Amino acid sequence: MTEAKTTDRDHALNPGVDLEWLAERIEYRHFQECVHCGLCTASCPTYVETGDENDSPRGRIYLMRAVTDGRLAMGPDVRRHLDLCLDCRACESACPSGVQYGKLIEPYKIAMQKDAPPGDRTSLLQRLILHHLFPYAGRVKAALLPARWLQKLGVLDLAERSGVLRLLPPTLRRMEAMLPRLSGSPSRLPEVLPPIGPKRARVALFLGCVADAMYPETTAATARVLQQNGCEVVIPKGQGCCGAIHYHSGAEAPALALARQNMKTFNPDDFDAIVVNAAGCGAMFKDYAHILSAAEHDQATRFVAKVKDVSEFLVALGPIPPTHAVPIRATYHDACHLCHAQQIRSQPRQLLAMIPGLELTPLEESELCCGAAGTYNLTQPEMSERLGRRKMDHIEATGAQVVATGNVGCILQIARKIKERGAAIEVVHPVELLDRAYRGE
Repeated sequence: MTEAKTTDRDHALNPGVDLEWLAERIEYRHFQECVHCGLCTASCPTYVETGDENDSPRGRIYLMRAVTDGRLAMGPDVRRHLDLCLDCRACESACPSGVQYGKLIEPYKIAMQKDAPPGDRTSLLQRLILHHLFPYAGRVKAALLPARWLQKLGVLDLAERSGVLRLLPPTLRRMEAMLPRLSGSPSRLPEVLPPIGPKRARVALFLGCVADAMYPETTAATARVLQQNGCEVVIPKGQGCCGAIHYHSGAEAPALALARQNMKTFNPDDFDAIVVNAAGCGAMFKDYAHILSAAEHDQATRFVAKVKDVSEFLVALGPIPPTHAVPIRATYHDACHLCHAQQIRSQPRQLLAMIPGLELTPLEESELCCGAAGTYNLTQPEMSERLGRRKMDHIEATGAQVVATGNVGCILQIARKIKERGAAIEVVHPVELLDRAYRGE
């Protein structure tokens, strides 16, 4: 008996993803809004690197629409092109038609994970890390305790030099390579911090998970800067991960549960703003009204209206100029989910320009992704490496002593590249430089 040849109709009947599930989450008009002009291609990091039309935003929209229409199956090639998308949203900034690309690719990535063949799924180790470790700050802090001591004793440096770390699984090797130099045990901030000077606002501060665990000094600096600007800072108990790690890795249900938990914890009526210092978290917060059910839309909209990136909030409030000089040459990298997802570009630069003695040098391709993209550097390491090297080349060309960026993922990625090259460059959040200027450090 000869094997039957697979026909286009067979593919249409077996699309490889749950089209009914996708139909509930994607308005078909979002596909139709793309006029395929190609103006997005020059802003797409993967297309810039590969030159493959299937790795461009319009190419991926073609693929997703063809699967939705039943003209194409979700085979390995289609999965590869869609998986390679960073979800950086640079195409949204470039698009003259206002295509909401994120509302297409994100549901598709969830559907692809739900219905992926066993060999195409995220590995068990990666799922454990992404879904059961990273989104929980307490677990991350506990997991970092041994690393903190190994760094202090010099054991990790010795292991790196000897090559012993090459025995670790690839995912753990990449995580170790991104591990920052951990400071002493992070101190717990009080639930309420009083304003310095006349009270101008009452704000809630979102701590995050990985950001607070790995860079507690950024959290503390954010709180101090807000206090310096007359804010009463409240750190509500019960807050959790924003849900981005789950959502962007295909786990919708826990992401929605975390969204509901945060909306309950941060009552928008109690605060003038809900302040976030991580671009990815802020973008996820601002998407709650889109990802939650229609019945929760009003509640989510009220919550979203109060969510502000720390730079966005301070500029709107009217920042108090710092008086102490920070005499350094710095450059600024635009975190994708700050400039593209939230359209926040000028505010961080305005804050940096206020600092006496700081020389801000432009960065070429500042808005092109550094390759971090949340957990992309774990799930797509090859492309992440290519983009990281590209970003580092441009950073070194500025001659800057410090590179500032408003997202923890970017800080981890760029710090790793700095370490690999042995460059004498520091990477920090802009609010840390502002804090130094207020404190005289």
